[in-house]
Amino acid sequence: MIQKFRYKFIAMSTTALLVVIMTIVGSICGLTYYHARQEVNNVLTILVDNEGQLPTSGQTKHYPQPQYTREGLQQYRYFSVTFDRADQLTSVEDDHITSIGPQTAKRLAQRAVKRGLKNGQMRYQGVAYAYRIRKQKKATTVVFLDESLLMARTTELMHTGTLLGVIVLLLYALLLTLYSRRAIRPIIQAEHRQKQFITNASHELKTPLTVISANTEMQELLGGENEWTKSTRQQVDRLTKLINNLVSLARMQEQPDITMAPVDISKLATSVSQSFSSVAKSGDKQFVTKIAPNLVVTGDENLLRELFNILLDNANKYCDPQGTIRMTVQPAKHTKNAVITVANTYKEGENEDYHRFFERFYRADESHTKNGKSGFGIGLSMAQYLIKLMKGKISAKYADHSLAFVITLKLSEK
Repeated sequence: MIQKFRYKFIAMSTTALLVVIMTIVGSICGLTYYHARQEVNNVLTILVDNEGQLPTSGQTKHYPQPQYTREGLQQYRYFSVTFDRADQLTSVEDDHITSIGPQTAKRLAQRAVKRGLKNGQMRYQGVAYAYRIRKQKKATTVVFLDESLLMARTTELMHTGTLLGVIVLLLYALLLTLYSRRAIRPIIQAEHRQKQFITNASHELKTPLTVISANTEMQELLGGENEWTKSTRQQVDRLTKLINNLVSLARMQEQPDITMAPVDISKLATSVSQSFSSVAKSGDKQFVTKIAPNLVVTGDENLLRELFNILLDNANKYCDPQGTIRMTVQPAKHTKNAVITVANTYKEGENEDYHRFFERFYRADESHTKNGKSGFGIGLSMAQYLIKLMKGKISAKYADHSLAFVITLKLSEK
């Protein structure tokens, strides 16, 4: 259990760092890409405003940034094509690019015009070009800008950021793995002290319980059984069962001995229900079962039997006088699961928090005063842990004055 907690701690911490790294790198790359696209659009606007050529003035009128001066624009690779009103080629400006000739420029411009879009992107021989079309009364100008160098900054930054992020993440995970045991050492020590306390306290409590039980038996031999001796024996049995449950739960959490195998849950439920029916009848309660045949799940037979006993014992304990206990084992309607439901009538449970029933020794305040019942103890906590070991699910729900515990286990492949 401690190892699982350690691995979960490492996984959650590494995931948190991964999210932070992805957010930072993604934000930087996104901003860089945005600025690169803005630069492409600004340069295209300048070229289109000047009919596909560099501006003649020392600095552009609408874009006073230093990089958009005439000298600054020399770094960009671009070409432009102009058509007249009859779509006849009138001029090609390709002095600022060497990989594109006049005929190629004409074909690319015609392709861009056919698309019918004022802006767009086009690839030629593996190079990405951004283009913009400006239509006037007498002519149409198509300007192309080689954006590969501009976009290369974003790509390079993305690769560098990803590489550094992976390196940082691996180093962090390595250091966290090396020092995680030291970080959770207080939790390990507290868990060990808790289990040791439960074991020692259990042994210490068994001795006085044995003495109380022996004295009660002697008293009954001498004076006969009465309501006081009967109550004492019931409380001794209850404490003995509670101590055994505490020890069993501590041992299961420390080193669970579980054998996962196909189990005929239908036969097992039938066997347990037959032995329980007499207990229900002795308490003047009705016991109703509905068990579908031949349902096989993957689990541990001993743990499943213990699970049934816990839930049925809990149902019998909290069932209303002359109430009804129901146990159903049915296949799920839409999934390949078996659904086990153990329910009992419990009229006073409408306002209780059913999600807390699996907490150890949980009991609502009303139950202290109204019916004097002993709370939900540790049994449901054990049931939840047993289900978790077998990769199943358990939940509590309340409807129609009945409290039901629903278990879901995956059906075994036949």
